Amino acid sequence: MRILVTNDDGIHGPGLSVLEKIARAISDDVWVVAPDVERSGAGRSITLSHPLRYRHIDGRHYEVSGTPADCVVMATRKIMPGMPDLILSGVNRGQNVADDVTVSGTIAAAMEGTSLGIKSIALSQVLGIHNNGVTYAVAAAHGEAVVRKLLGFDFGAGNFMNVNFPDCRVDEVAGIDITTQGKREQNYMIVDERADNRGGSYFWLGFTRERGTHIAGTDLAAVFNKRISVTPLHSNLTQHVILENLKTHFA
Repeated sequence: MRILVTNDDGIHGPGLSVLEKIARAISDDVWVVAPDVERSGAGRSITLSHPLRYRHIDGRHYEVSGTPADCVVMATRKIMPGMPDLILSGVNRGQNVADDVTVSGTIAAAMEGTSLGIKSIALSQVLGIHNNGVTYAVAAAHGEAVVRKLLGFDFGAGNFMNVNFPDCRVDEVAGIDITTQGKREQNYMIVDERADNRGGSYFWLGFTRERGTHIAGTDLAAVFNKRISVTPLHSNLTQHVILENLKTHFA
């Protein structure tokens, strides 16, 4: 089995080495192609306005001067000797749940792989809910088993998996939940305005830390309950619930 490992935290992101170890426990044909710098929040953007470059680091490790989606395209069309059987994206530094999935570069790499017909899984390590430190212990301990279990499942066309590991001690993990994508209760984006040395304004975008309440069965509820969340996602964003009503409205 040939596996492509990528991420959005960049080639030096600590979660990337965790994911590579997971991949190497499954296969000896593992390729790592990741952005040269952090590209968090890049979504599924691809680079069209300037050329891309890639650099061979060593062995089967490469960095690309682009987004996570660029990395998947470059890996599959230029760098690798053939198409991978599996794409693993992550392990992201921080959760990709609820509204996060539409902006996440980690999710986007998996979505790009899915569009190419490759089984793809996004993996993220939750931070700041139960443990304020940065640790990938739960992902490292449970990642291989989760990936192996998913390898035995038929995703179907256009579908990929989003896995989030709770930020608790390994022995506190309460199990695995198959979940739906949650919804945050509040406007979770913040704009932090600051001033430079000349008095000019600049801004940092960030996220609120409010916990809120979470609907049972969602990815948010799972990680708050110290459970691993596995959410099937798909790239077709059609809202079928209102489709017929919309047709009637325009009739």
